[in-house]
Amino acid sequence: MAVAVSVTAVALALLGAGYVATDHYGTASTDNRDAAGHSATGAARVAAGSSPSSDPMPSTIPGLGPRTRARIPADSRQVLVASGRAKNSSDSLVTLWSRLSDGHWRPGATWSAHNAKDGWTTDHHAGDLHSPIGVFTLHDAGGFDADPGTKLPYDHSSSFHAGGVGFDGETLDEAFDYVIAIDYNRVPGTSPLDGTQPLGASKGGGIWVHVDHGGPTHGCVSIAAAHMVTLLRTLLPADHPVIVMGDGQSLAA
Repeated sequence: MAVAVSVTAVALALLGAGYVATDHYGTASTDNRDAAGHSATGAARVAAGSSPSSDPMPSTIPGLGPRTRARIPADSRQVLVASGRAKNSSDSLVTLWSRLSDGHWRPGATWSAHNAKDGWTTDHHAGDLHSPIGVFTLHDAGGFDADPGTKLPYDHSSSFHAGGVGFDGETLDEAFDYVIAIDYNRVPGTSPLDGTQPLGASKGGGIWVHVDHGGPTHGCVSIAAAHMVTLLRTLLPADHPVIVMGDGQSLAA
């Protein structure tokens, strides 16, 4: 979506929230596999903050098909996977994968998340209420709250305060306490507040990872505040982090 003239308008266009899940999507299961290739019991372990150490480290990130994997830069050693429940769903799961020295991938915890209200699209436009599908680099962060200890460039500014309410009437006051700019239609190396859109205003912009607030987003990916702090402290510019985002079926292509 197009970045609005005022920061408040930008804020209202980008917000969302996480949800609580007992397994990958709150469904009863013994050991069913989800789109990311994890079992429901494994998801419960990682949701509690621990990696499924009993499973061997995979040579490729589960749930990502050859076309998606080919878009990940060869030098990326941190891949944040935001896998949506369905093409038209705002429910997602987020996992940070780290590439080991032997080329295998180690998963971090899996966190519940939200994406845009109407799901996902490969042709994002301003105001379409969809999150863009793709692989995007992560360079810049910021927020209303002070830098929690990230290695990413961090813009601490009161301009990140949103205000207002979301789709479900929830307050947006803390949604931009921490944000990470997703490099969709923006200039990397600038503040997340920079409204420059190289692809033009019609292609939208201002797509962030940010703090959840209890409802779906206009285009962003949102996770709990504590998870945002963990993510900010974990991402390393030297590891060339990217986000791979989309519904599970699209990512499996």
